[in-house]
Amino acid sequence: QVQLVESGGGLVQAGVSLRVSCAASERTFSVYSMGWFRQAPGKEREFVAAINWSGDEIKYADRVKGRFTVSRDNAKNVMYLQMDSLKPEDTAVYYCAADRLQYSLVLKTTSDGYKTWGQGTQVTVSS
Repeated sequence: QVQLVESGGGLVQAGVSLRVSCAASERTFSVYSMGWFRQAPGKEREFVAAINWSGDEIKYADRVKGRFTVSRDNAKNVMYLQMDSLKPEDTAVYYCAADRLQYSLVLKTTSDGYKTWGQGTQVTVSS
């Protein structure tokens, strides 16, 4: 079973950019669609972005569309989330997750569609 480790979080000011990464432990990473979710204090975990196993299908939550970009490098077993024009409301723990199915034909936007999760990386945006 693939294991996931997020990195790249930190404390930044509003308006700047930050890139978080999700490194997978196995080359089987390339057969899984992947998702980014986030959870702010006192709030439920919410969908941010998802990318299919081949990287040619992507979905974003409306609140990040146009500011965030998800990508993956299957040769390096890594997924990225480039976050531009950050806002204080983007403050959260960001989690990456792997789909329950290999070569899934449906790009999922709910957490129950994902089986393996990383430990999360904190992103704090100050105003």
